[in-house]
Amino acid sequence: MNDLDKLYARADRLLDQLEKLVPSAQPDPDWQSAIAFRWRRQGNGGFIQAVTHPHRITFGALCGIDQQKQRIDQNTQQFVQGYSANNVLLTGARGTGKSSLIKALLNRYAKNGLRLIEVEKHHLVDLHDIVEKIDQRPERFILFCDDLSFESDEPGYKALKVVLDGSIATVSDNVLIYATSNRRHMVPELMRDNLDTQHIGEEVHPSETVEEKISLSERFGLWLSFYPFDQDHYLEIAYYWLRHYGIYKMTPSIYAAALQWALLRGSRSGRVAWQFARDWAGQQQSLKASRNDS
Repeated sequence: MNDLDKLYARADRLLDQLEKLVPSAQPDPDWQSAIAFRWRRQGNGGFIQAVTHPHRITFGALCGIDQQKQRIDQNTQQFVQGYSANNVLLTGARGTGKSSLIKALLNRYAKNGLRLIEVEKHHLVDLHDIVEKIDQRPERFILFCDDLSFESDEPGYKALKVVLDGSIATVSDNVLIYATSNRRHMVPELMRDNLDTQHIGEEVHPSETVEEKISLSERFGLWLSFYPFDQDHYLEIAYYWLRHYGIYKMTPSIYAAALQWALLRGSRSGRVAWQFARDWAGQQQSLKASRNDS
């Protein structure tokens, strides 16, 4: 291979690499054929992709969080009707229905033009690009950020702060951000932060580090807190899902099995109750099929 052939080969490899970096044009999503979407990165850009099979959970399936349901439902109703509404932060114990509540809202108001776009944590730097793609649409959009937790110097942390309240450009009236987190302020709060306070006379001034850490959560207009379920709420949720799977009587053996399941999992969350019901119902269906075959 002479020098010219080597040059051509190197040029071909370079072109292949450049093609991977340049995103191919993606068609705009069909906002009427789907209700849920995801933001996908491609090269240095991204596109909005429809979710083929969104979760169809309903409001009635969410037990033990009536107050939280009422408040976020009112906020979402205002938003869908074109009235002012707030960005929402849902925080608290894992498995208590934070994410499921947002999915249930989508299913409730999709017929009124509500659409949901899920944005992963490491894609939050693209929030401005996402908003620009939908700001002229007639639908109402919830940008859904699930299970957020940041270090305070992460790019996504700062990008979310700017979009919520801090940019020279206002966010479109047809967009709200609903986020969930197991941490109230979404960033670690360390004991050493308490040592950075200044004492001037009798007044205590929190350090700038502490103020920075709470500044993101303060930009959400509505905070909803979720707490671990007690035993009665756990069993209520388990019974709801047992009925969903065709088991309509909570016998003593099921009662004991549900409590044992929670004990082994170390949690009485709604998610654990649902998992128990799936397992128990599956066992009963399998036993019934085995008897029929024998």
